[in-house]
Amino acid sequence: MISRKVLTLDFLKPVLEFEFQLDQLKKILVSNQHSIDMKFLDREVNKLYMELDLIKKYLFNSLSPLQRLHLVRQSDRPTTLDYINNIMDHWIELHGDRGGTDDSAIVSGIASLGSQSIAFIGHQRGRDTKENVLRNFGMASPGGYRKALRIMKHANKFNFPILTFIDTPGAWAGIKAEELGQGEAIAINLREMFSFDVPIICTIIGEGGSGGALGVGIGDSIMMLEYAVYTVATPEACAAILWKDSTKSPIAAESLKITSSDLKVLGIIDHIVQEPIGGAQAYPFKAFLYLKTKLISELSYLLSLPSDERKKRRYNKFRQIGKFYEDALPIS
Repeated sequence: MISRKVLTLDFLKPVLEFEFQLDQLKKILVSNQHSIDMKFLDREVNKLYMELDLIKKYLFNSLSPLQRLHLVRQSDRPTTLDYINNIMDHWIELHGDRGGTDDSAIVSGIASLGSQSIAFIGHQRGRDTKENVLRNFGMASPGGYRKALRIMKHANKFNFPILTFIDTPGAWAGIKAEELGQGEAIAINLREMFSFDVPIICTIIGEGGSGGALGVGIGDSIMMLEYAVYTVATPEACAAILWKDSTKSPIAAESLKITSSDLKVLGIIDHIVQEPIGGAQAYPFKAFLYLKTKLISELSYLLSLPSDERKKRRYNKFRQIGKFYEDALPIS
């Protein structure tokens, strides 16, 4: 991965400062390791490292929804192409929607995962300001969703399972996007993804926002990385709409139920994929291994099901979302 300037989150600063001091002390001890006193100190420092790991574990297990959102917005978090490059054995990117555009916010292509040929589609954020402008910050245009649909139809024709990777604050909301049919492009993708015969696995790897996420988010299995978020609107937008006050974002984030654990309970997602302590950006290769293992396992299961059963389960899954029951109050 290319090195990027990362803004340290406030809740991480004390832990990272302590870890830095331990690292400096460890270097001093290594250069004087023959001293008896230094050997004793080295054991003590190793104990502090173990306690630090425990603190990190408790800290990341207790992150608020808004803190998780800030975590997945970090510039060093792995992107779709990072996962493709490290999970797939061989892959090639395919471009264009055959309608005159090639949206850089959506990457797509064909690849091999183990012995299985697959098609992949995902949102692609930039690594720095220049690339974010090129990628439109991962916000896809109508052409991006039409490119995704072209690749998915190709996959369905040649019997390739489809893997999608979701990481976007939302679809591009510019005037030009509306002129080119943003809503129509997303709606057609929703309809068509329900009809495909091949298995579809969708994975939220970072921020899954609104219709921008749903445009490639209909699948037999919806997976979500542990610290990722999935929401109908960003907490900032929700706070601005409801209270006209962006400082109420923490309240909005709690109410929206955007975390993987909340969404698993609600039945919106099917599986939570473990992340290393500190998030996927802390130990990327561990994150790649965790997701690859889960994708291979889930794909093997879905391929064992008849096509008609998969389609029926896919339809019923999404019909159940948001369903609730209420009873009339007894009249005394």
